[in-house]
Amino acid sequence: MQEEIKKSAWEDGMKGIECIELRKFITEYKQKNEKNEFKPVAVGKYGIRTRESIYSKELAKDYSKNKIIFKNTLTVGMGSRQIDIGILTDDVIYSVSPAYHTYKISGINADYLRYCLMCRNEDMFKRFVKRGSRQGKSIDLKRWLEYEIPVYDVCNQEKIVLKLNKVTNVISMRKQQLQKLDELIQARFVEMFGDPVLNEKGWRRKPLLDMGNCKNGMNFHYDDCGVEINCLGVGDFKDLSIIDNTEQLPTVSLKEMPSEEYLLKDDDVVFVRSNGNKTLVGRSVAVYPGEVATTFSGFCIRYRKYDEEIRIPYLLRVLKTDSIRRKMTGRGANIQNLNQQILSNLLIPVPPIELQNQFAGFVNQVNKSKVEIQQALEKTQLLFDSLMQQYFG
Repeated sequence: MQEEIKKSAWEDGMKGIECIELRKFITEYKQKNEKNEFKPVAVGKYGIRTRESIYSKELAKDYSKNKIIFKNTLTVGMGSRQIDIGILTDDVIYSVSPAYHTYKISGINADYLRYCLMCRNEDMFKRFVKRGSRQGKSIDLKRWLEYEIPVYDVCNQEKIVLKLNKVTNVISMRKQQLQKLDELIQARFVEMFGDPVLNEKGWRRKPLLDMGNCKNGMNFHYDDCGVEINCLGVGDFKDLSIIDNTEQLPTVSLKEMPSEEYLLKDDDVVFVRSNGNKTLVGRSVAVYPGEVATTFSGFCIRYRKYDEEIRIPYLLRVLKTDSIRRKMTGRGANIQNLNQQILSNLLIPVPPIELQNQFAGFVNQVNKSKVEIQQALEKTQLLFDSLMQQYFG
């Protein structure tokens, strides 16, 4: 691997690379938030995030047992499918759960280390995660600290960080553009239809399941084989409203082709039924698989409308409003759940079909712009992934 790293670095005009053990750059410390004065944050797949962005309510008020993190510190913990890593590069102070390990960083650019560990996370997870902790997994910290990472000289570290930061900023800009277009659609919806729960326009309302039917997704067995089929899962929803190329979805192996009720059709709406992150529960997408055989996982619910009084672009936007999402929130303690009973209690206003068609036309025009931006975003993401592999892979 070291020779491959040197080769990719050489092609980028960078020399002086070494592979050095991680422990040379980090030193563990344990400083408690004894006065309960520093705001708690969470560390996960996407680095350091405020707890408000993840949890809908405050989980505790006493954080005095938390550990303090500050500028140029590394926080490490055990995630479900990755090692949770957060590096704080801003001049602020937060606190994290005492379950995390906290380290001071020295002798290396902190942003460079952040990108490096981000790229190497999957490899580290495979090498150093072991069984035996309370949650079933733990990190072999002794071996992890001996893990060798590619280290350029300080000047080239700064060049790499600058380049990756620029690409990251473009990715963020593209995502913001998509968000603004979604907000434009939402503003138009509110202007035309108001809040679907309050129903200020006084339109006739119908229960969702009086206009269509639902089906929970399939549960798969990893030892099944025989038929390969594309499958929509929770991880494919992202921030999408429409999925119209199901050939790009992951595949699963089944003993035989699913019955028709488990195969998605154009205009089907699929919900996230169950997830540990309650913000994902109730999220919905409209799917258009065309002729591509596509099923959906057991953590999803498929809704198929048969009522001609309702248009999918309108219905989808109703289902994405905050007021309707609140009515869909499950009551599970750790895993939030959405079920068909909850969906059957949703009352959907039914505006004149002419208004729905007008809104559908507006959404179609905005979606054309979204497609262009999404394609640009995907190209930029590919560039970022390529650079990460070049420098750290």
